Amino acid sequence: MEYGIDCLRRKLGQKRPRVNMRYQYYEMKQVMYGVSDLIPPEFRSLSYSLGWCARAVDTLSDRIVFDGFAGDIAGIGEIYRQNNADVLHGSAILSALISACSFLYIGQRPDGFPSIECIDGGNATGMIDTTTNLLTEGYAVLKRDAHGTPELEAHFLPYRTDYYRRGRLERIFRHKAPYPLLVPVIFRPDAHRPFGHSRISRSCMSIVQSALRTLLRTEVGAEFYSVPQKYILGLASQADPETGEEQVEFNPKRATLSSFLYFTKDEDGDSPTLGQFQTGSMAPFADQIRMLASLFAGETGLTLDDLGFTTENPASYEAIRASHENLRLTARRAQQTFGTGFLNAGYLAACIRDNFSYERYAFADTQCCWLPVFEPDAAALGVLGDAILKINQASEGFMGARNIRALTGLRSDAQ
Repeated sequence: MEYGIDCLRRKLGQKRPRVNMRYQYYEMKQVMYGVSDLIPPEFRSLSYSLGWCARAVDTLSDRIVFDGFAGDIAGIGEIYRQNNADVLHGSAILSALISACSFLYIGQRPDGFPSIECIDGGNATGMIDTTTNLLTEGYAVLKRDAHGTPELEAHFLPYRTDYYRRGRLERIFRHKAPYPLLVPVIFRPDAHRPFGHSRISRSCMSIVQSALRTLLRTEVGAEFYSVPQKYILGLASQADPETGEEQVEFNPKRATLSSFLYFTKDEDGDSPTLGQFQTGSMAPFADQIRMLASLFAGETGLTLDDLGFTTENPASYEAIRASHENLRLTARRAQQTFGTGFLNAGYLAACIRDNFSYERYAFADTQCCWLPVFEPDAAALGVLGDAILKINQASEGFMGARNIRALTGLRSDAQ
């Protein structure tokens, strides 16, 4: 069943605002909502930035490092190396964590070799086949003008790609790939949401909003804390000769700036009484920020140290790994779904390169390799070395160069 480009345009229009909102939180350009009416108007225009969402995404993306393919009989790795693989994989992973799903767009260079580009989730969509995680039909905006209006669009179908410039069909690219040349790279998909979930969840955004409002209250409290409010009792007043109203001869601005004030006694011989209101403590604001940081850390699998709150001395490799157990499990799960997307894109790129319609099962033995989520330190390397030696003594040749690299991240000089 073909849905058509108009249907996919409407679908992208519904999803794009959510993706853009999450990019605003990642880029620390979020707008503060729910400011209390008790905040003075001159403070409401202040803007604050908080990088917790960016830290949650970057901490996970920096630990998911693609390391090529094992059993690559079709030469998929060479296709990626010809397309700047170091930047391509990192961009696809980062965009997928922010927008829940990024896309790899396969084209063809003038020399006939396949090209692979990354498109964020706010500029591409499609209908997915949940069995293979490949699209049955796709749509992407390849170029926008200065106003954000689509200038170059692509409608992806099996065996063909239609390119539209400003709404008019420009050219048709026919190929041998049996699937559309737009492949999703998904973070945490499930049966209800096959296009995955964003790392920047609704809970994360809600906690950041609470933290921003706390920072605003801190700014207001700091003004009163730095310049405590004072009062004067018994200051003499005089009648205005024109209106007859009682007026107090006192200039608050001059009193604030002056370092010395004097008051004379009135006609009854009484002098004014000076006093100062007790200043509020800034400690409750700091405690509230720390509480919100704890909530955010629990939501994302981070620690307070990751968010800038130092809690103890530098920990060892094992202590860091134990404190980030939830983060490690999230990274391992993400590697599985990201690997499927990279393999699917490589499979379609091989069809373009060889001008042949391969079957998907022909690449079933090709597996994605990843560097370890936590690189071991010198002490951990010694423990791993003893474990590898004992395993190979029990089963000769069980731990080879590939398994050792997956555990330690080290590459043998013999390779």
